[in-house]
Order: sequence, then structure tokens, then C-alpha cells
Amino acid sequence: MHAKFTHAKIDALADTELMRGITRAELECIAARWIYKTIPTGTRLFSAQQASDGVYVIVRGTIKLHVEQLDGRDVFIDIAGAGDVVGEMSILENTGRSATARALEETDVLWLDCAGFQELLTTMPRIAQNLTRILSARLRAANERIQAFARLDVKLRVVRQLLIFADKYGTRCPDGSVLIQIRLTQSDLADLIGATRERVNQGLGELRRAGLIQILPNNHVLAREPETLARLVAR
Repeated sequence: MHAKFTHAKIDALADTELMRGITRAELECIAARWIYKTIPTGTRLFSAQQASDGVYVIVRGTIKLHVEQLDGRDVFIDIAGAGDVVGEMSILENTGRSATARALEETDVLWLDCAGFQELLTTMPRIAQNLTRILSARLRAANERIQAFARLDVKLRVVRQLLIFADKYGTRCPDGSVLIQIRLTQSDLADLIGATRERVNQGLGELRRAGLIQILPNNHVLAREPETLARLVAR
């Protein structure tokens, strides 16, 4: 059972961008230090300003990253899904957490303490290079999101974000549709694209009526015609 569980951790790590280019033998050497955890829906992994306890790699599920303001407002930062790494910035900067991370659905993660993560970055340069690429991609995505606010109306911002999630977290179905396997509520999507929930609801309704998407009971989205959606934002 222990060997089977270790292989499961190795397989989960191998599917992440953080471990791109790392050999199976190398993963076998480092997998034992990662701890598998299941996070119940609504549970906080960590809070903003909290001292770092380590880094998390998401195996299954969805994590919301946000900052709670003193006046009660909630500033949305991002959504992370399977294969993403969260909690690494506070280790790199040796500061408190920059945001709060909360599970939007039951989520499986692999956790590694701060010392173990710092050791990986020092002894395995490829992992450090992968992390640099991940952080660069986040910055580029943030810049593109700002540009989309000015260039696209709300419905097209919804389409654009669904396409981003489809590319990153989607599974292609035999009929050509793409299942986006993260939990995505209208409120979270509205926060992410800088719109009201009502306007997002209108946009999703138009896309549903056109047969382009389907909202599943678990708040996952099925992009029925991803190529048509892509043409909408390319106009």
C-alpha cells in the first residue's frame, strides 16, 4: 500500500508544470517528502499575512486566492486548479502570505515544508527554472487580463476566461467539447473578469442559449464548441 501511495504522489507531481523535465528517478527521490492532504470544501489552506508553513501543489480540486479587506470587502486574486502550485511566493520572499487560499470544493494537495522546498530549488535548478517560468506566465496573464477589461465587453470577457481555463484545466471529450474541471461560480467568475454577477449571468445565459456551453451541477463548465468560442474573441 505504501509503494502504491508513493507512486500516486510521483504521478501527481509529474503532471505539474513545476516538475517539467524532472525524470521519474528524480521524482522517486523527492516524492517521499511531499505529504498528501485532502482539504474539505470551504477550508482555508492559509491566510494573508500568515507565516509560511510550506508550498502546495494541487492534485484535484479548486483553490480561490483572495485578500479580505478591513471593511469586509473581498479582493479576488485568482483561481488555481489541478497542477498549479500555490504558496511559493512567501517562501521566495521570506515574508507572510500575500493572499488567503480557500478550497472551493474538496481538494487534494501535496504539501512540502519551507525547508524542503528551498532545498529543491537549490539542488535541482530545473525546478527553479520551472518556477521562474510559472511566475512569468502569471504576470503575463495579469497584464492580458487588464487589457481585456478595456478591449472586451462582459460577455466576451467571460468567453475569454472560459477559454483560458479550458486550455489550462480542460479535458477534451470525444465529441470535441472540452470539460473545464474547476469549480467556477458566477460570483467568482465576475470577480475574476471585473464585472457584476448579474452581467456575468446574462453573458453565460446567452452562451447557453446559443448551445456553446453547459453549466454542470458541480459548477464545472462544458465548452461545447470551443472553436466557435475562440472565434468570438478573435473578431
